[in-house]
Amino acid sequence: MPEQPSVQVTAAEISRIAGVTRATVSNWRRRHEDFPEPSSGTESSPLYDLQAVRAWLASRGHASAASPAEELRTTLRLHGGDGAGGTADLLLLVLAAARHSPDDLAATVRLPDADLAARAERDAAAVADAVPGDDADRAPFKAADAPVLRALYACVRDEGGQAALGVLAERQLEDSGASGAYRTPAPLADLLARLLPGAPTRVLDPACGSGSLLAAAARRGTRELYGQDVLPVQARRSAVSLALTAPEDDTTVTVRAADSLRADAFPELLADAVLCNPPYGVRDWGHDELAYDSRWAYGVPARAESELAWVQHALAHLTPGGHAALLLPPATASRASGRRVRAELVRSGALRAVLALPVGAAVPLHVPLQIWLLRRPEPGGADRTSVLFVDTAETAMPAGPGDTGAAPRTRGSGGRAALLDWERIGDRALRAWHAFTDSPDTFEGEPGVARAVGVVDLLDDMVDLTPARLVRASRAEVDPAELSAEIKAARLDLVEAAMSLGRAAGYDGWNAAVSARDWRTATVSDLARGGALTLLRTVPEGARGRDEEGGGTGDETRPVLTAADLALGSGPTGDPAKHRNETAPVIAGGDVLVRAVASGSGPMARVAGQAEAGALLGHQVHLFRPDPARLDAWFLAGFLGADDNIAGASTGSTVVTVNPGRLRVPLLPLEEQRRYGEAFRRVHELRAEAQRATRLAEETARLLAGGLTGGQLLPAEDVNPSR
Repeated sequence: MPEQPSVQVTAAEISRIAGVTRATVSNWRRRHEDFPEPSSGTESSPLYDLQAVRAWLASRGHASAASPAEELRTTLRLHGGDGAGGTADLLLLVLAAARHSPDDLAATVRLPDADLAARAERDAAAVADAVPGDDADRAPFKAADAPVLRALYACVRDEGGQAALGVLAERQLEDSGASGAYRTPAPLADLLARLLPGAPTRVLDPACGSGSLLAAAARRGTRELYGQDVLPVQARRSAVSLALTAPEDDTTVTVRAADSLRADAFPELLADAVLCNPPYGVRDWGHDELAYDSRWAYGVPARAESELAWVQHALAHLTPGGHAALLLPPATASRASGRRVRAELVRSGALRAVLALPVGAAVPLHVPLQIWLLRRPEPGGADRTSVLFVDTAETAMPAGPGDTGAAPRTRGSGGRAALLDWERIGDRALRAWHAFTDSPDTFEGEPGVARAVGVVDLLDDMVDLTPARLVRASRAEVDPAELSAEIKAARLDLVEAAMSLGRAAGYDGWNAAVSARDWRTATVSDLARGGALTLLRTVPEGARGRDEEGGGTGDETRPVLTAADLALGSGPTGDPAKHRNETAPVIAGGDVLVRAVASGSGPMARVAGQAEAGALLGHQVHLFRPDPARLDAWFLAGFLGADDNIAGASTGSTVVTVNPGRLRVPLLPLEEQRRYGEAFRRVHELRAEAQRATRLAEETARLLAGGLTGGQLLPAEDVNPSR
């Protein structure tokens, strides 16, 4: 039997397995002669044998420092060559394990290997019908699979079924060699679902991926969910994820694995609504073999127009009067090869709206994607004489500390999807959409934001449906005097912010050390056990009793502090209605707040002040409540939010999640902590003033440029061009 190739890991992966920073791994390499030598890679990026590393860590007491999800990931890499680690059976096991109590799971983890495999067999068989796949290919679990099974049960017990599911799907996508599989961000999925009228009973997603859109529909009351995906691993993942989240008593979940365009798994299904984030730019979508397909009621899509094939597939699966919301690239609205199909969609009244999103709303992050809203025409229904266009690209963001008046608007950038103000994007889109659907003929729109354009005006040679081009035409309606007054106020705010930034930058209360300090540190878990701090977070209803302390409230009158608020430096802007079924801690002054996902730019941590006190703690935010007699709050925030500390306590690749218990804090006397705390407070002030000045500068520049190009402003006559 050929020897199984060893698994290779990087220094960064070693740091996550051991629960230390990358700098610590570098120190181990230099100081310990017995540290494993690189087995491959390059001098600048060496790779190490995972088994040798784990043996070395075990000899020094670091073997169990990884989080349960990281332990599952590592165990899969060690045992994934054969047995359970390389099959879809583990997905079944996640669903089964999630239905057991934490005590049952703890007892299962302690079973002998043979008994554990037998228990896993029974659990998987109990939910075999929930996941699409061929039962004939299923191999029974064996005692040799025990390490993977034990890690999976432990991960479900400690971090929940979704965490284990994410690790398994990530691993199987790697094994399959599939590319281009990305999750639709939860805020965007929720927006697409909210754009559907009412709560449709039956929803289809023909490119369901991980099931984000169907889960959003289920949260809004849909009880029949149908999904299809070309990747079997994504279809299985979607089925399990929906079964984990959707109510079991009154929800039907049906997911199939096949190419929806070539092999429609639901040819007879007419849904109340379709939600879809289809693949983009695919030329081999079946153009030749599907040339005479009955779905092409609005014209045969060109080879380069796979997106318009998905649009018509969605319409074909709608009941008359049903709605569809699709996430599409901007080229779909303007490419010459698609103009005939676009013209028929407009002429027939099937296309109801096109909404432009900011850059960074979803992958691909550098492209400003669009939402197309469609409605299948009803026989004998009213003629549709206009189409709505909304531009949310210049998205309003919350005001930072010290800002007054209306919040400025800035354009999103690639890689900042987590920082977009989804509350305001959704409000802008939904406000325009609801007003338009209530009365299309009398819809007045909003200059520069939303406009209804007549069908006749759209049916030119190109049928260009780009929202920015069509919405900008309404900017000429802005009153010049009102715009001038708005610009004057913005300029005054900017001048004041620049002066504040200068004062913050002038502080120089720090000195160069003789040599870099070598910290003696403790983990947050150790500090919490010793009573130096308390760790809190918002507990979803289904996870109560298994998490850290709650002690909060579902009070809908309090604002909510979100992860985006932390990154943007704003006060609480979240919707309290979304926390009605959850235990959300109430933030107190002096609490330290840390973002739970290390993505995008902006600070990771800050100390709660007057603006945050009394607000509810939002999702993806960890709250550390220090004992003021033992820990200084700003000292704690400064070290918890440090880049190296966050990197050493984080897991994941696409979504980098911070494990709060693994964050490390130097052990210093309280008086010395306070000196560091004052320095960190000054750093925070500098960052906050810089963010505020940047936002106001962007807003002032946007208003000036828009006024000049829109004709409301005129350049001064005495300006010397040479200066």
